[in-house]
Amino acid sequence: MTQAPPPPQPHDDPGIASAEDGVVILDGPNGLAVTMTAQAAARTGQSLIEAADLAEKQVRDQSA
Repeated sequence: MTQAPPPPQPHDDPGIASAEDGVVILDGPNGLAVTMTAQAAARTGQSLIEAADLAEKQVRDQSA
């Protein structure tokens, strides 16, 4: 029986977003690259901010 690999660890380095030819390109760690429409990028950004706020709250609650 083989062991399952350990779960991936979160990255500390942020992704970098740029705009080119009317689309948004998000370059992230380990060669991650995503191309999105402006609308999809804006919604993704909002979702990331909301998730980051929740994750920070979870860390604070675990420390209390």
